Amino acid sequence: MNVHDSERLRGLLETAGFESTEVIDDADLVLINTCSVRERAQEKLFARLDRFNGKSRESRPTIAVTGCVAQQEGAKILERSPLVDVVVGTQALTALPKLVLRAEQESVPQINIEPYDSVSFPLGIAVRKDPVKAYVSIIEGCNDFCSYCVVPYTRGHERMRPAFEIIDEIAEAVASGRTEIHLLGQIVNHYQAPDIEKCGFSELLARIDRIAGVSRIRFASPHPRHVTTRVIDAIRDLPSVCKHLHLPAQSGSTRTLERMRRRYTRDDYLRLVEKIRRAIPRIALSTDMIVGFPGESREDFAETLSLTQEVGFKSMFSFKYSERPNTLAQKRMPDDVSEVEKGFRLTELQRLQQGIQLSLNKEMLGQTVEVLVEATSRRRNNEMFGRTTGNTVVNFPGEQRWVGQLANVKIERIGPNSVWGRVFDV
Repeated sequence: MNVHDSERLRGLLETAGFESTEVIDDADLVLINTCSVRERAQEKLFARLDRFNGKSRESRPTIAVTGCVAQQEGAKILERSPLVDVVVGTQALTALPKLVLRAEQESVPQINIEPYDSVSFPLGIAVRKDPVKAYVSIIEGCNDFCSYCVVPYTRGHERMRPAFEIIDEIAEAVASGRTEIHLLGQIVNHYQAPDIEKCGFSELLARIDRIAGVSRIRFASPHPRHVTTRVIDAIRDLPSVCKHLHLPAQSGSTRTLERMRRRYTRDDYLRLVEKIRRAIPRIALSTDMIVGFPGESREDFAETLSLTQEVGFKSMFSFKYSERPNTLAQKRMPDDVSEVEKGFRLTELQRLQQGIQLSLNKEMLGQTVEVLVEATSRRRNNEMFGRTTGNTVVNFPGEQRWVGQLANVKIERIGPNSVWGRVFDV
């Protein structure tokens, strides 16, 4: 979501006459787009600002802070750092060019963190850096208020974007050469179109699948409570929908899940996994896990380990719990698991998950898989990389001209995080 916000902010600024530069010392405007999902986001912001300390207003660029930390801290940012000229919250992004101009003309800091309901952006405004993927927001905000999560406080209440607006943006992205569409929303599968009757998430997927030129559809992040039979059927039946589902568990302990306000139990989650795999046997499942949540005992953590082993996730994002401002957990639940114990649990969980990933990737040896070529490998200039429909990263010798094409790759080597093979057909 933050990457896509940056794409839209860049487009707004270019429309206002700015040109981007890779050299920060050449910039007239520096924009810092922030996230507060993790701890220390504020400190990272002020660390970035340190490079401008000691410079006069005339000798430094205009500095704007946007995103979740801007929404969360508001005027406190201006109080802490006189370097900041503009603060723009998550729901006021379209106001950025006007606020920058006003700050430069009046030499007075500008702030807008008002909770606007509009989720519309001008069509084609996003400046997409990725030549293959297009991020498309379908929902902003969240109404679920999980006890650890800051999103409802920084992105506001849940607002649905009109389906026709989503479809128009995807058609525009495909026309510009992007063939993989990533749908974004805090609970993406909670979508209900405000402009088309009975158009929920599964129907939206079907409408996008019919857009000429869309080769793959991915989405993040769904909530397990809203994975319906219709959503499962859409993943199974629609050709362009990737056979990969990110299904955030957060914990394997029912007791912890209740404290997290996730509104499902361990057994509910496992029954859902069984239902999904019965319908789509080869689907790849990934997840999020938090360790060291307030009150999490060693027994609770052992249930997270056992759920991880039982499900066999293809990949996992795992984190140590950290208090986030304004959340129920921060207000009512003492952070009573030590940092040392959190670190121990995280290491144990990640070691288990690495072993599972290695085992699953071994099953790919000798198989031929279809890969959407994304870019040159980060490690070797003579290699390319892409992903399978199940989101496995595949590296292979190739050519830059293949970017955006589908390639058949025979897998010859594997690791826990990616596999390697050779292309025999593009």
